[in-house]
Amino acid sequence: QVQLVESGGGRVQAGGSLRLSCAASGRTFSSDTRGWCRQGPGKERECVAAISRDGANICYADSVKGRFTISRDNAKNTVYLQMDSLKPEDTAVYYCAADPDRFDYVRVRTVQFFDHWGQGTQVTVSS
Repeated sequence: QVQLVESGGGRVQAGGSLRLSCAASGRTFSSDTRGWCRQGPGKERECVAAISRDGANICYADSVKGRFTISRDNAKNTVYLQMDSLKPEDTAVYYCAADPDRFDYVRVRTVQFFDHWGQGTQVTVSS
């Protein structure tokens, strides 16, 4: 089983930056996909970034493209989300997600793709 723990959330003013980290423990999959999803107040959960095990395949939601960067360090079993130029609408609980399946450009856009989830970390962007 995989356990995921997020860190790095907090409060920041609009235009600022934060870097989220997600440490994984338990079984390490030979070909696992990692992602970041978020849920703001009164909104449905959406996945904003995903990355394949080798880092060669990455996708972003249009809402964060050009501002967020996902990366991973497999030696540390950690995935990161660098968030720049933050906007108030980015305020949400951010969840780290993982799945043993290989990256699928279509499927990784959906919440349903991921089988494992962290507890979430709050990101608040003030105007």
